Amino acid sequence: MERLRSYLLRFSRASFPEVLYRVRQKVLHTLIKRGIVWPRMTADSTHKVKDLKMPSLELDTEVAAVDTILSGHRCTLNNDISRLNDFHRNTMNMFSKDISIDGPDIRSVWEPARLQHISTLVAWLQVCNDAAENERIKAFIREEVLTWITENPFLLGPHYMCTMECGLRIPVLFFCLKVLDNLAWNEESMISRSLYEHAWWVSKNLSLYSSLGNHTICECIGLIFGGAVFRHTVKGNGWLELGRSLLDEEIHNQILEDGGPAEQSLSYHRLVLDLCWLACDFLEKNRLHDCSNIKARLGLGESFLLSFSDEHGYFPSIGDSDDGYAIAPSVRPRRSIPAANNQGMTIHRKSGCSVVRLAESFMMTFDHGPLGMQPLYNHGHADALSITLGCDGTQMLVDPGTCRYNGEPVWRSYFKGSRAHNTVTIDGFDQAVQLTGFIWDRPYEAFLTDAHEGSGRYSLSAYHTGYERLKGPVRHTRSIEVLEHSILSITDSFTGKGEHGYELNFHVHPEASLEKDGVWWIIRRDGMACTLRLEGGEDFQVVTGQDRPPLGWYSPSYGIRVPCSVLTCRKTGIPSEVIFVTTICTVPHKGVE
Repeated sequence: MERLRSYLLRFSRASFPEVLYRVRQKVLHTLIKRGIVWPRMTADSTHKVKDLKMPSLELDTEVAAVDTILSGHRCTLNNDISRLNDFHRNTMNMFSKDISIDGPDIRSVWEPARLQHISTLVAWLQVCNDAAENERIKAFIREEVLTWITENPFLLGPHYMCTMECGLRIPVLFFCLKVLDNLAWNEESMISRSLYEHAWWVSKNLSLYSSLGNHTICECIGLIFGGAVFRHTVKGNGWLELGRSLLDEEIHNQILEDGGPAEQSLSYHRLVLDLCWLACDFLEKNRLHDCSNIKARLGLGESFLLSFSDEHGYFPSIGDSDDGYAIAPSVRPRRSIPAANNQGMTIHRKSGCSVVRLAESFMMTFDHGPLGMQPLYNHGHADALSITLGCDGTQMLVDPGTCRYNGEPVWRSYFKGSRAHNTVTIDGFDQAVQLTGFIWDRPYEAFLTDAHEGSGRYSLSAYHTGYERLKGPVRHTRSIEVLEHSILSITDSFTGKGEHGYELNFHVHPEASLEKDGVWWIIRRDGMACTLRLEGGEDFQVVTGQDRPPLGWYSPSYGIRVPCSVLTCRKTGIPSEVIFVTTICTVPHKGVE
């Protein structure tokens, strides 16, 4: 039912060209299912990979990780592997587009089938100097890829439901053809045919119109690799050209002028950047495309992400995250990373976020951007005016993350909703209206109205329109002042009509301790401390791991949720009479040892 509802909502917002595109797709799927349309490899459709150069695969793993893969470990995004296997067995003979996503989280079903453990082993082959070990790894890769193709016939089963997944698998199939010198001719033909079929399927089912986003970039990468392998054929050359042109277009749509993500997700921003770096490296090494314009945009994206990253490379979980990687968890493409120069205040006006850094001891992020990428805002969270706070690389006040996408709608709704973020909710509503797990309605706008610095003081002010949709409309304004001595003052004020309930929340990292000392709340973690208090004689209450309604939860990785403490304060009144003033210090006050 969720899938049907999603389709109906998409159609309700679709333009006429998109409706025609979706109808053509449905007709094509019917013809494919009946065997009338099918990818036909002609006699000249043999692959040509020997003269193609591999992109650089930079490995960040240990021998133990390789041994774990060789012993059979697969990433299941913290889900029960037996349940995923049962779902696969029950659907493996069904036409992919007929499969319902009811059951285990489909994202977890797809993860092992990305075959990215093979990419890790391919990267390891490039640095391993042990000939016997290399042969053992090649034998393992050969068995893995041939078994997967045999057990997953084209367009049957869950792994062809989403063309993003097919796009991500195509480079892996290319890697196998490139590094495996132990294949019989029929085995090489099997991998080649699978790669051809994957590229054909992607070309027929591109994520366009309202589906544009990181899925589209994944599909571009599949078309580029698949097209390059079969570039001597009419179809292959067409795939390559389509992948290149769509990538050129989407890189400027999805990476904004300030380098930020149109999807309002830092995790997907990392994925998109890495996919594009991989494509650029492959295209330029093989003289298939001039990527100068793409790389210039990627440089902006890297600078943007660097402004959010601490000394360990960690960045807050702003927006959706499914723990996905362009190549593999332990493998990255060759990147061109700009020099870091992020001290002081950095304002990203187009993407709507600011970062304030004071030496190494203080980093605050402030979200004053849009909900997400129009028209569905799929991966955005209703987190307008939310902050995060870190001290010396230690996260204190956190964005609680994503948890999971499918199968648990209550938790999906909570983690993407306003109450799960360090901002104010009004009357218990989100700042926008959730229609499904991936579709928002009544999107808000957010505006940065003031930003200046001087004399050791940084000031920011912004408001959003999310609650102006209420019967008694309310506008929420947040003003922030940061002093050089790591003292933070946050003022939440309101204008509008009617009496409402207001709830201010600050989410504490689950590994931190929380205690009360007079009027101050003290957060301690890893030798660092920060203190909070409400001014005006008011105080916070603490909520931890509450189920009904959900409050006080944190998701450290996909599929996992753990309790965390939330400092919360509720008020009722007319907008002009309600105000929250919060003081936060990241240096010890009297009473903090």
